[in-house]
Amino acid sequence: MSDTEVTGWVGWGWFAAIVVLIAGVFDAVYGLIAVLAPTSAYFVAGEGGLAVFDLQGWGWWHIISGGLLILTAIALFTGATWARVVAIILVALNALGQLFLLPVQPWWSLIVLTLDVLVIYALTVHGRELEAASR
Repeated sequence: MSDTEVTGWVGWGWFAAIVVLIAGVFDAVYGLIAVLAPTSAYFVAGEGGLAVFDLQGWGWWHIISGGLLILTAIALFTGATWARVVAIILVALNALGQLFLLPVQPWWSLIVLTLDVLVIYALTVHGRELEAASR
């Protein structure tokens, strides 16, 4: 098989792009909710003390990261090589973040980790077919 041949495996690339797009939309919506929230801080009391989270900063971070994911997903649909690299980096960072959340949200973290691994697999093994299919 040559690098330009498109097979049925190109669906893995589309799957990865759709998952990245959905993650970006969710991220942006979470960010908008945090920015538009009536309170600007979130307090968590634990045994070790009190933790204060800035909702506005958290919200803007998620709006920016959601926007990056959405733009990357759109570029994945066009078959851009840089989009595959950026998507793999962003998804790998998300997977690392999910490892830290594993003790707090084990089922959700395992689901997201599984999706992250599938996206990384799809983009590394079958990513070139996205470029060939978009021609």
